[in-house]
Amino acid sequence: MSKDKDTYKILGVDPGTNILGYAVLEVAGKQLKVLSFGVFHLEKYEDHHEKLKEIFLQLQEIIESYLPSQLAIEAPFYGKNVQSMLKLGRAQGVAMAAAMTMGLDIQEYAPKKIKQSITGNGNASKEQVAAMLGNILKIKITSKHLDATDALGVAVTHFNQSGGISGGLKKHSGWASFVKDNPDKVKK
Repeated sequence: MSKDKDTYKILGVDPGTNILGYAVLEVAGKQLKVLSFGVFHLEKYEDHHEKLKEIFLQLQEIIESYLPSQLAIEAPFYGKNVQSMLKLGRAQGVAMAAAMTMGLDIQEYAPKKIKQSITGNGNASKEQVAAMLGNILKIKITSKHLDATDALGVAVTHFNQSGGISGGLKKHSGWASFVKDNPDKVKK
């Protein structure tokens, strides 16, 4: 990929306190390249605070290695187990703090938004999302942990929402604004 002003990197994170998924994408124009994706295994830490420290340190290490400018993170879904939600929210907060201390811009995406962006179906399964990402990114998805592909999904969603493959969600204030931005689409 060429290194020009339109080249940047996105760090995608699927937060978790037992397994956290991460992905780093390089964007050049409308081209995507997967630089890295995987998971942090946090089950080995018994103390919740130790897990949070590891999330912070490991994400900072990835940020220092790949130098992304943006963090795309999956927002917690609302469940019935309050304790699980609290722990997940803490993991997300620590991931965001790690990114903020390194100067990254941050954007959150709801799980349904990610599934909709990748598959066209907000109720798609994790397996369907993983299969579609393999097709979109032209890579073989071999990770046994779907948390890594979830992180890829949030990064690709951020790319799409920023004007990527689908052209983004540019808002127009009216017909005149649309015509001005899209003169090639107007028949004379």
